[in-house]
Amino acid sequence: MVGIEDRRGDPTRRDYLTYGGSAVATGLLAGCMGDQLFVESGADGTTTDSGDTGGGDTHSVAMSPMGEVEFEGVPESAFTIYPQYADMAVALGHGDAINALYVPEMSGTTMNRYYHRLDGVSFDWEGLDDPLDVGLSKELLYDLDSDVHLADPAWVTTQDNWSRSDVDDVATQLAPWFGNFYSGTRASPPAEYEDYEYYDLWELFGRVAGVFDERDRYEALAAVHDDLVSTIQSDRPPEDERPTAVRVTLSGDGDAFWTYHLNEPGYWLADTRPLGARDAFADADWEGLWGTVDYEAMLEADPDVVLHLWGMTPSYSTADARASLEDHPAGRNLAAVQNDRVYSAGMRYQGPLMNLFQLEMGAKQLYPDRFGEWPGHEEGEPYPEIPADERLFDRDRVADIVTGESV
Repeated sequence: MVGIEDRRGDPTRRDYLTYGGSAVATGLLAGCMGDQLFVESGADGTTTDSGDTGGGDTHSVAMSPMGEVEFEGVPESAFTIYPQYADMAVALGHGDAINALYVPEMSGTTMNRYYHRLDGVSFDWEGLDDPLDVGLSKELLYDLDSDVHLADPAWVTTQDNWSRSDVDDVATQLAPWFGNFYSGTRASPPAEYEDYEYYDLWELFGRVAGVFDERDRYEALAAVHDDLVSTIQSDRPPEDERPTAVRVTLSGDGDAFWTYHLNEPGYWLADTRPLGARDAFADADWEGLWGTVDYEAMLEADPDVVLHLWGMTPSYSTADARASLEDHPAGRNLAAVQNDRVYSAGMRYQGPLMNLFQLEMGAKQLYPDRFGEWPGHEEGEPYPEIPADERLFDRDRVADIVTGESV
């Protein structure tokens, strides 16, 4: 394999990218700024430049922590870590650009379980590299030679054997970074990123849509999402009549629960926060991104509904978790277990398409009297078929947007 230092010396067409507002190649910006005509500036942070620079139309997208990033054209290959960005690429009609994905079999299989209900939409994950298989590898990034890295450079600096200079080298020698990790939970970024800004899932999606120059697709999908959230929030019960709920994963030994909040800020909660259920652990103050509780704490909270995180993935079995709870002398006394309200939940690493399904799923699990019964999810099977008159969003409309049939 060609060494990193050798690869860094090779000029590529990504030399014609601007990163963080500083020109990597003066050829792209040859001539005075007066020769450029900026014709569009959107709420997604995108500006289109129709000036003739010899390299085709350019567009720039602004997002924290990168600042403004300029692209010579639409990226043809995209490095991702977590699947929210892969889901965004699929939603924008660019799923084939993805060249890496966290635990591809788990992430890709889960994505396709949702896409099964969208005619003509699928994601080919087989053969993709797992960027975290042995820790984030510089060699992998140089080997893939991507057009864009859909990952947060601030987060990358926290990984083993990565420094700020390493991150900058990748941006200048290969392609820009474009990601925002800490908006997931509104956690604090590394100290050197003191001006870090936070976005919700759909704001983040809008900026990624700018990278791929797919603003029309983004706006069409955002309209579907807005309608879905409006439908749920206008018809959910009054707050004091809503069930208490927890979002948990049963530990492998069955003796404890990894727990997550429902209604806090951050795009990791983009599928639970709009539902407005009463968080049984709302007052818990965990030091990290999640907490661990035992059966005594679960019995004290005694939620009406248990949402078993990762239950829609091939990596965790909700049926096994439910059986383990039923067999446990304390677990069997939980109201959610006794009332058969232990449900499969989705992934917190969700992009826009996953978010639509996970919102619908959660609404039915929490409020069946308002939105129809959740039919359950059979292990190893796609997202369940929902009768047409009980669906909370239009599958055909979403599929047409993604495939480009009708935007």
